[in-house]
Order: sequence, then structure tokens, then C-alpha cells
Amino acid sequence: MYVDKKRGSGPVIFLAALVLTAAVLLWQGVFSGSGRDMDQEGMAALKAAVERSAMQCYVVEGVYPPSLEYLEENYGLQINHEEFYVIYSAFASNVPPDVRVVVREK
Repeated sequence: MYVDKKRGSGPVIFLAALVLTAAVLLWQGVFSGSGRDMDQEGMAALKAAVERSAMQCYVVEGVYPPSLEYLEENYGLQINHEEFYVIYSAFASNVPPDVRVVVREK
């Protein structure tokens, strides 16, 4: 007489749960670092924009700008002050300013 034995579904369910868990962990790992990369790129782009504006001011006026606000008012520089701190240190009118950009904590 033939008896149909049912196979246990335990290993299949376990394997499916393991694959799903691995997929979720991989997804999280891929996208968790993307925010930091964007912050780094934003900082670099903002620093380059401030330095370009300061250089443009030097070419046009013959002196480096005294402050960051001067660049914003007279040269159209736009800074997202909600996301970044910009430290602008002008030593003398004939020396390029030191520019540092820091991401604000959210």
C-alpha cells in the first residue's frame, strides 16, 4: 500500500525567513551611507562656491571680501544656513580667506 508522507515545511519557511532577513540587511547597508556621502559632497560644493566668489571679488575689486555676508549681498552667493555652518576667516585684504564648512547636526 502507498502512503503519501507529507514533508515538513519547517526548513522551507526557515530558508525563506533567512533570505528575507539578508535582503533587508543588505538594503539597509547600501542606503545607510548615502546621506553621509551627500553631506560630504554638499560641503565640498559649498566650500568651492565660497572660494570662487571670494576669488571673483578679488579679481573685480582688487581685495578679498571682508566677510561672508559681503559675498552674499554683492556676489549672489547662496548658503543654506539651516544645513551648514560656514567659517570664513579673512586675515588681510590681499590674502585668500580660510573657508571651512561644517554640517549642522539634525
